[in-house]
Amino acid sequence: MNKNCENKKTVSFITLGCKVNQYETNAMSQKFIEKGYKIAEENADIIIVNTCTVTNMSDRKSRHMLRQQKQKNPKAVIVATGCYAQVAKDNLKEIPEINLVLGNKEKNNIVEIVENYIKEETNKVQVKDIMQQKDFQEFGNVVYTEKTRAVIKIQDGCDRFCSYCIIPYARGRVRSRKPENIIEEIEKQVKNGIKEVVLTGIHIASYGKDFKKDYKLIDLLEQINKIQDLQRIRLGSIEPLLINEEFLRRLTKLEKICHQFHLSLQSGCDDTLKRMNRRYTTNEFLEIVNLLRKNYEDVILTTDIIVGFPGETDTEFKKTLDFLKQIKFYKMHVFQYSPRKGTKAAQMKEQIDPKIKEERSKILINLSNKYQKEYNQEQIGKKIEVLFEENKNGYAKGHTRNYIEVLFETKENIENETKIVIPYKAEESYIIA
Repeated sequence: MNKNCENKKTVSFITLGCKVNQYETNAMSQKFIEKGYKIAEENADIIIVNTCTVTNMSDRKSRHMLRQQKQKNPKAVIVATGCYAQVAKDNLKEIPEINLVLGNKEKNNIVEIVENYIKEETNKVQVKDIMQQKDFQEFGNVVYTEKTRAVIKIQDGCDRFCSYCIIPYARGRVRSRKPENIIEEIEKQVKNGIKEVVLTGIHIASYGKDFKKDYKLIDLLEQINKIQDLQRIRLGSIEPLLINEEFLRRLTKLEKICHQFHLSLQSGCDDTLKRMNRRYTTNEFLEIVNLLRKNYEDVILTTDIIVGFPGETDTEFKKTLDFLKQIKFYKMHVFQYSPRKGTKAAQMKEQIDPKIKEERSKILINLSNKYQKEYNQEQIGKKIEVLFEENKNGYAKGHTRNYIEVLFETKENIENETKIVIPYKAEESYIIA
């Protein structure tokens, strides 16, 4: 490698995947900035691709992005990190366009590792066993915001081992962040003017499971709710079984909690759920939905659904369809099952034809769009509270507490302001006031 590389002082980041990856990209960029590097959008000396591995498509996209960056910037040092780098380090080792491969555990020391590689040409692959990571890894000074809301990582790892999912092998065991560090980060964000926080992690329902003391997610939420000047607390995707009467008894007392819950269902058929190793039945899921709707009149429920899971017959798909018609989610994120090497589901017989997956996907997406527009239509003429995030083309855009997107006609700049508005028109995915 050219020894002039040690003088490189610009770095760029490309992030694939979830909010956790976005959060960690921000943390890594802060570390480079603290060491005197400048963040560049293009033509950077060092390019870091924070990869995703949730599906085979994610893997392909990660590989494509790494190769594409080398083609655009042949002299740059290309670094692969993140979940795909963690589980596919041997495959990435064979891709000549990649200079350095780091796992999730190595993100915290990325500046030092990259600099040592540039100076000394150390090993191309530096990925430690993530399963040996026992404690939550603090990144230090992180300020990650999406417009006017802050994303706060509270947890890492997962021990669910759903049969289709590789993420436990990419992220390791459950590790919960210390409550005092979470509170401190949120307080800093609020002092910077942030009014809403989103709590994210790999499996936030497991928060506190690894603590010696009895301290769970609801205990953390009660502490966060006390933070002065914070207006909204939004939960990321949660395990359905987290919701029970005792949890809701305490949750409903917290006035800052947003009444929108993303419950990952994945299938509306018990036989399919069993093969997925999802650990709940449709009846249990329905009880949870009824509990939420009983406690929050304006609650919005969203979900993830996988179609074409191995062995999903027409009858099983119809059960899912009927169940979804019964629940009427506000929005469904529909995924066509993709075999993921290293998971039990990839070895299952009766893999579904791609054409059938496509047909089933279209049916559920159309159903989701129908329910979303119907719910939006019901908001016409009602007074709703909106926290606005940006102004564009004569409209201010924001979200309600239950996460309906709202466009409000105004010439004023009302970014990061909360207003009561009355919608007069409903579109498929938003309402206009």
